[in-house]
Amino acid sequence: MAKRLIYIFIFLLSFLIYSCSRKTHPSKTSTETSTKAGTENSELPAATKTITKPKAKTTLPKVIVVNDSVAHKSVDGRLYYDVMGHRYWRNNKDGKYYLFNKSMYNNPDFK
Repeated sequence: MAKRLIYIFIFLLSFLIYSCSRKTHPSKTSTETSTKAGTENSELPAATKTITKPKAKTTLPKVIVVNDSVAHKSVDGRLYYDVMGHRYWRNNKDGKYYLFNKSMYNNPDFK
């Protein structure tokens, strides 16, 4: 009877160790799927696809406040600030930086 309990304990312990190994957990960043060729007699290896989730786009604010000492000066003397490839221009009336749009050409506050 004691030997049976020892064997059961060893079996449960080994099962627990095996089930918690990293090989049995799927990865969280990508999903792997395997596809086989359409025919039964083909000897082609199974293809593996890696599917990655697209990154979420960051939303940029339309108005930011930046210290004028870190802003850059354009050729015509206007101040601008670049954030992740988007350009913000300084409004001379309120001192804030606005995301570029076409209406800034006719607005005297941005000149």
